[in-house]
Amino acid sequence: MHAVTRLLTASQLPGVVEVVPAFTTVAVHYQPRAFPREAGPASEQLTAQLWRLLEQDLAEDARTGRVIEIPACYGGEFGPDLETVARHCGLAVEEVIALHSLAPFMIYAFFFTPGQPFAGPLDPRLQIGRRATPRTRVEAGTISIANGLTAINQTASPNGWNVIARTPLGLFDPQAQPPARLRLEDRIHFRPVTPEEYRDLQEARA
Repeated sequence: MHAVTRLLTASQLPGVVEVVPAFTTVAVHYQPRAFPREAGPASEQLTAQLWRLLEQDLAEDARTGRVIEIPACYGGEFGPDLETVARHCGLAVEEVIALHSLAPFMIYAFFFTPGQPFAGPLDPRLQIGRRATPRTRVEAGTISIANGLTAINQTASPNGWNVIARTPLGLFDPQAQPPARLRLEDRIHFRPVTPEEYRDLQEARA
């Protein structure tokens, strides 16, 4: 999907407004009025152009994006599901933290709220599903896991995953250009911090 996204973005097809990748699909947002009516339906014209582009070699290249360090305070008020995850996985709390912060995770897609990254894969020992009862609100910066992936809430919003940590970093600013600090194919590396370090970093942002 990443190779397709790069190809379509670089091609700058007339009428295409945005290319939005997900895990197994790529959405192409387009402006129908940009296509001549006499040539037939806009969707058919665009589809024909896309098929011609996709006949090219889409072999993945070696790029891996940036590695972005994300400070994360685990457990307590910042990660209320950490102990539940540890029990479910048959691990000590310290082992869950170590596995989650061991290696960088690739960002596969952004969705649910603006700029919210979904990254992975998690270590197989951290396999756990969604919560039976979603939370109606978690704070911005909430770090959660489920179904082999980890995510970071960019705004205060509902969350049905297992909340294990929170970061003091602001990763999304609608007034900035670009609004999101993270990009597709970046790798995020979580660095455990204490509650005191969390608050120091939070104050430094203010």
